[in-house]
Amino acid sequence: MRRVIGGASRGFTLIEMLIVISIIAILSAVAYASYSSQIAKTRRGKAEVCLLEYAQFLERNYTLALRYDQDSNGNNIALPALECSNDLAGFFTFATPTLNLTAYTVSAAPTAKQTTADKTCGCSMTLTQQGVKGVGGSCSKAVKDCWK
Repeated sequence: MRRVIGGASRGFTLIEMLIVISIIAILSAVAYASYSSQIAKTRRGKAEVCLLEYAQFLERNYTLALRYDQDSNGNNIALPALECSNDLAGFFTFATPTLNLTAYTVSAAPTAKQTTADKTCGCSMTLTQQGVKGVGGSCSKAVKDCWK
């Protein structure tokens, strides 16, 4: 019920306020879903860059030791803790499922949080010594869905 003062109507009714609040809630839900999707996509892009950094590390080692699995002193190679992998801790796990004398594969496996948020890919990404990009395991997504 509007209050009339001096012939002019002032204020809002309860129904008008509820309609405005409902519209704001719907817009907020849509915006949050879009925001979450973009954050997951950004994390996936950062994981791609991190895989490339690991590949560069292994290639630099190869130029010195002429093998991927050991350094020039004969010590086994382990992936270093890069800043990108620290930033993505809790969202991606980085590993070398294949690492031998002449070949390597580095992988970035998403955690449950990333898989849930990333509707486009949500699969492990892999990179080989030949620069071949792939998706891991039983993923039904295409490489172009996961890699830029």
